[in-house]
Amino acid sequence: MSTATRTSPADGGTVAPATVERVAVVGAGTMGSGIAVVAARAGWPTTIFDVDAGRAAAGIAAARRFLTKSGELGKLSAAQVENAVENLTDTADLADLAGADVVVEAVFEDLAVKHELLGRLDDVVAPTALIHTNTSTLSVTAIASGSRHPERVVGTHYCNPAPMMDLVEVAVGPRTSEDALRRTRGFLALAGKTTVLTKDRPGFIVNRFLIPWENNCIRALESGTGTVQSIDAAVTGALGHPMGPFRLLDIVGLDIHHQVACRLYEQLRDPRFAPPPLVERMIAAGDLGRKTGRGFYDYGDTALFGS
Repeated sequence: MSTATRTSPADGGTVAPATVERVAVVGAGTMGSGIAVVAARAGWPTTIFDVDAGRAAAGIAAARRFLTKSGELGKLSAAQVENAVENLTDTADLADLAGADVVVEAVFEDLAVKHELLGRLDDVVAPTALIHTNTSTLSVTAIASGSRHPERVVGTHYCNPAPMMDLVEVAVGPRTSEDALRRTRGFLALAGKTTVLTKDRPGFIVNRFLIPWENNCIRALESGTGTVQSIDAAVTGALGHPMGPFRLLDIVGLDIHHQVACRLYEQLRDPRFAPPPLVERMIAAGDLGRKTGRGFYDYGDTALFGS
């Protein structure tokens, strides 16, 4: 059992002590496995659920590889790696999540899918359990309407890659309780995350800025303004970003970028959000980034580096 004591979120809000004994992550993709790393590393027994047992096992394997690599790089001690790895389990049976105090939903950005999931979770987890949705394009209000307990549904958008980025955007719907918000921020503080509260609007804060910027970088590449390497070097060298746009896109995945960009374009009808043609060509070629071994860069393997 862990209790949060940190009380200084980035926007000056408050957090409440958060007593958490078990965490569950629904969805075993890149984001789901990354969030599982965050929870397991913070000391919570963490279960990754996926309807496909093979995907659930693959998600756990990816999380364990990340943690092992973190140890090899000296970011975690051998004991920390061992403890975090032991905290991780996988399942394809939703009933195994019954004891979770926090359930993080990281499934496909489809409202019907999320509604079905929240309805099933209502029958499995306690009414006091927090339900976090990692959406970055859909309305938290709309997602929460799929639950009989919308007061405990909170938007928690982890920046990608989740184990390495400090920031989590927190968004609430009109039915979200103040207690759920305070407990959410307490949980994230204990997980080592800085939180910012944002309105329930398409893209929140980060993707509202990031997606058009990444699209502009891709358009600059398409037009011959610079190369992948020169644009990344310019961004890191002159703007002080920790990595260039193409390194970041390779980590996120070109398919995920395309999905988010299209969803935001559909809602905002701003052409800056429409993904450039190069993105669709790379997806068609299977060059999605690190998870396929090739994107804007070539990689020797598909494993995400550790931190």
